[in-house]
Amino acid sequence: MASIITVHNSLKPGAPVPFVPKEEGNVSWYACGPTVYDISHLGHARNYVSTDIIRRIMMHYFGFKVNFVMNITDIDDKAARRKRLLDLEKEKPYNPEQSHNLGVEAFLAYAKTNLPLLQPVDNPAALDENNYKERRDAAYSRVLIGGTLSGEGKPSDAEAKLKMHIANMDMAAQSLKNGKLFEGAGEILLPYLDSLYKETIDTSDRTIFTDLTQHMERAFTDDMDALNVLQPDSTTRVTEYLPQIVTFVERIVEKGFAYEANGSVYFDIAAFEKAGNTYARLRPESKNDKALQEEGEGSLSKSLDGKRGSGDFALWKKSKPGEPYWASLWGDGRPGWHIECSVMASEKLGEQMDIHSGGIDLAFPHHDNEMAQSEAFFHQCDKGEHVWVKYFLHMGHLSIAGSKMSKSLKNFQTIQDALATTYTARNMRIVFLMSHWNDEVEISPDMRKQAESWEITLDNFFTNIKARLVEAGAATSGMMTLSLTKGKPASELTTKLEQTKKDLDAAFMSSFDTPSAMQVILRLVRDANIYMNDRSQPDPDLQTVEVVTRWVTKIVGILGLDANARPPYDGLGWSPAGLTAITNVDPKAAVHSYAVVFSSVKEEVQGLNLSEPSVLALLDQQSPEAEFAELEKSGERDPEKLALPYVRAVSRLRDELRSIVLSASLETKTKQAIFRLSDRIRDYDLADLGVQLDDQPGKPSLLKFVPAAKLIAAREEKAALAAEKANQKMEAQKAKEKAEEEKWGRAKLAPQEMFKGDKQYQEWDVDGVPVKTVDGSELSKSQLKKLRKEWEKQKKLHEEYLVKFGGGT
Repeated sequence: MASIITVHNSLKPGAPVPFVPKEEGNVSWYACGPTVYDISHLGHARNYVSTDIIRRIMMHYFGFKVNFVMNITDIDDKAARRKRLLDLEKEKPYNPEQSHNLGVEAFLAYAKTNLPLLQPVDNPAALDENNYKERRDAAYSRVLIGGTLSGEGKPSDAEAKLKMHIANMDMAAQSLKNGKLFEGAGEILLPYLDSLYKETIDTSDRTIFTDLTQHMERAFTDDMDALNVLQPDSTTRVTEYLPQIVTFVERIVEKGFAYEANGSVYFDIAAFEKAGNTYARLRPESKNDKALQEEGEGSLSKSLDGKRGSGDFALWKKSKPGEPYWASLWGDGRPGWHIECSVMASEKLGEQMDIHSGGIDLAFPHHDNEMAQSEAFFHQCDKGEHVWVKYFLHMGHLSIAGSKMSKSLKNFQTIQDALATTYTARNMRIVFLMSHWNDEVEISPDMRKQAESWEITLDNFFTNIKARLVEAGAATSGMMTLSLTKGKPASELTTKLEQTKKDLDAAFMSSFDTPSAMQVILRLVRDANIYMNDRSQPDPDLQTVEVVTRWVTKIVGILGLDANARPPYDGLGWSPAGLTAITNVDPKAAVHSYAVVFSSVKEEVQGLNLSEPSVLALLDQQSPEAEFAELEKSGERDPEKLALPYVRAVSRLRDELRSIVLSASLETKTKQAIFRLSDRIRDYDLADLGVQLDDQPGKPSLLKFVPAAKLIAAREEKAALAAEKANQKMEAQKAKEKAEEEKWGRAKLAPQEMFKGDKQYQEWDVDGVPVKTVDGSELSKSQLKKLRKEWEKQKKLHEEYLVKFGGGT
């Protein structure tokens, strides 16, 4: 099967290519992990969740044994050093004037570097917090309203970066105005303080750098756990591989593919290509892109002296004061960014790996440089060009208004915030599943709505099918386990299941086409729903339906949509969204609340003192405690199955009460008590435990396990609608009463008097209808007709008044 899987390989752009690992059944995989200096955001989620989905499909659908290695870049001297300098600055005894002067200096320095248009050449007045807003609006108005700086084309990362700098300046200007420099001006202070004091930091104490990265690595791991991303088989950290990095660089130098200059070591692209190798195989068009080259070198790019070729990049860089350092043949220095992954991946996976993955923004120069230096390390003159990576998988990035989401642009929502306010791990994963892993994604309201609809459809499907299966097994000690009987004629639904399996297989084989897979799953679920709701057949075949449900359960488990699912994913349905992984379930604790409800309901039913034999039999014979004990003894740990005996016992009592209240000769007071108890059991006792009762005429109530929050929200919404309806009814009654009051108030006036007080008239006829205006003019026929009509109306109303309140007949 593995030989016919195809995959988009960045090394061979275009159509997907056959995926053939170097060792049948086994896949070696290295994934570029994060540089841990800040909280992870949704862009990271897009990368690592998409990677996790492909990994899960390979392992749990196609059956590959995957050795998954991911690195942590735990050297980030700039962020850690700047944080230390800011902390030290806060401890200084500044008076308000000194603090303000420091802020102004940082403000001007930041503007000069990042927003030069704020200080136009033809305006000699110095920029300050007071004239900042006016100058900002004049210089960057196009960017502020969502356009480009030039006014042409569409906004990109350049505009996103300008917006970030403007936002930093906005906060700093406000902080300068209110005298609270350190509360809002940190982003402009950090680079300024670094320029002043960078070299004063004693970097022999590496905890300055590692304390921050260790903290952020723990936060990253927590985020990945919250997103149900499988942990790597191996995690490598740069600081644990420094001796190997030095040795790796030495070997490249020995082979003539790198050279030392002023204490640094650079990769020699010309020598590499002269030996028959290819440089920039991923992005050949970017080979001479100086901006990308400098971005790839980061802070190292400012002093790359002694290079032979403009594109040569640092393997080892001489450390300057304020930077961490390690010993090497070339003196104290630090590894170049790209060499880190080359060494760690090669140490763990050898001279060739099947898959290397990462975000698309890393393709050049990071991944291209990784490959070049690794292939130089393993190069053998008599064997031609070495292939270090067979398949490069690049995850499409997440964008906002056309710009990639990134920490450097500060246009991101953290994973923690997203999970707390907007998403569950499940619906975030569904959003990503609905896009191809290698495509750019910009999450739109329509995409969110589509993902929500998909999730609700499956959620309802699982809930309804489990309820039907519970109903079918009502006479047994627990939920029945059903399976298709061999030799049984295939139904239409069975045929559709078999076709769905083929369609899903084709989708996964076609470069892990999850958008198609999601539609395939949805189509089968809808077919099953139609089958279950088909009133033309007396009883649907629950055995077939269960087989379908278990297959769907397996696939959503493989895709990582259930935090509690584990291979081989042979359960029935998924856990409620947002539920953390269930481990070491204590059965008695899991059913305690259900047992309390049963005990309470049983006591209240006994208190009704009913004589009906059916009720007395249930009170005497039901033993959910014994059923639970058997389940516990069998090793069952599914909370729903453990709770089922108690839920079913409560539901049976309620069903029987509802049955006798309509047929038995009971006192009105007793009937009312039964109705109240029945409603409370359904709407409160069980709903608060996450159990929904659906009443079925002539049949036992259907039991559905639904998140309690959902049922409570529905109850509150229903109550709010009822209250609103009652309020509207009351307001309508008040309006009616007010209108009635106003009507009879007007009706008191006799028609002969209704126009007498109007000063625009001076003469009236015997009925009190005006005939002349105040200036002596006679009214026209149309005016008289109109006034007479009003008079007749008032006459009728007044007569009604006299009849209603006396004085007339």
